[in-house]
Amino acid sequence: MWDPLFLVPFIPVFLLALTLHEFGHAWTALQFGDPTAKLQGRVTLDPLKHLDLMGTICMFVLQFGWAKPVPVNPANFKPEQRRQAELWVSLAGIIANLLQAVAYAAVWRVLLLVDPNLLYGSPFLQRFLVLGVLINLALAIFNLLPIYPLDGAHVMKNLLPLRQAIPFDEFSQRYGTMILLALILVGSFSGVSPLQILIGVPRNWLAGMLLPGL
Repeated sequence: MWDPLFLVPFIPVFLLALTLHEFGHAWTALQFGDPTAKLQGRVTLDPLKHLDLMGTICMFVLQFGWAKPVPVNPANFKPEQRRQAELWVSLAGIIANLLQAVAYAAVWRVLLLVDPNLLYGSPFLQRFLVLGVLINLALAIFNLLPIYPLDGAHVMKNLLPLRQAIPFDEFSQRYGTMILLALILVGSFSGVSPLQILIGVPRNWLAGMLLPGL
């Protein structure tokens, strides 16, 4: 059962994290000449345009969720810029989450400098800022995993030389979803989640660096 004291700050942080992530993809694609997302109303900060119903339900039930993928048509990119465009479009959502984590941490640090009582005297504010850092770091790290359909697979494909990029992309698109589901199911049945380790360890380390006095 979700604690209301957790749920109240969680909802706006979660909605903003997903919205800015998807907005980052859509806006960056438009800058490189692909209007596909704009034509579908996705270059917006309206969370309702980005939320996936099942992904949102799963986030509240399983603490694991997703938004609607932003449609991107690489054919609209200039041929000489295609790999660069795909790389930055894929990174844009991750960067959006990292910037949000830094912003929440910056507020934390400013409050510590101005008056620590403002921070430590408000459990809600502490929870809100900590969740802002943890959720955004988790989304950034999760999406960096080089497993299709995550952003990290597209990042890896466009960083690799073409000779390696083509077989990696073929393998990733064929088996990536199955690998991702297997990682999720292993955690569900064994109690030891590979994803929690892959995401939680670097997330907690980075959060410890960003949030002094936590």
